[in-house]
Amino acid sequence: MQPEKTHEIGDIAEAPKPKKILILEDDLVLALLLKEELESQKYLVTVVSSGVEGLKKILADDYSVILCDMVMPNFPGDMFYLAVERARPHLCKRFIFMTGHKGERKIEQFIRRIRGLMLWKPFEMHVLFDTIQSVTKRQ
Repeated sequence: MQPEKTHEIGDIAEAPKPKKILILEDDLVLALLLKEELESQKYLVTVVSSGVEGLKKILADDYSVILCDMVMPNFPGDMFYLAVERARPHLCKRFIFMTGHKGERKIEQFIRRIRGLMLWKPFEMHVLFDTIQSVTKRQ
C-alpha cells in the first residue's frame, strides 16, 4: 500500500467584500436611480431621506462612501457632516456631497473649509463612479 499523497493548499484569497454606500437624498426618484446604478456595479446601497435617519445608520454600521445631498429639510448636509464628525470622525473622508445649488456661497464655503468633494447636479454616472473610486482608494 502506497502512502497517501498530501498537497499543500496555498492561502485562498478572500473575495473582496462589496463596498457599502449610504445615500442621503430627499428626492426619492434620484435616490432610487443612484441606488439602482450603484447596485448594478455590486455596491451594497442603503438609502435614507433625512440626516436623522442617516445618523442612525452611521451609528449602526460602517460605510465605504457616504453620498450626501447638501440641501435637505430639517437636517442639511453640512449639519449631518458635523454630527458624523463628532460621532464617527473616521468616516469624514468618505463623504461625497451633491447639490444642484451651484453658486450658493454658504455651501461652497463649507466644502472649501472641510476640503470636501462635491458633485453638482445633474452629474453623469461615470463622474460619480470615478469619484467613488477616488474615495475608496484613500481608505
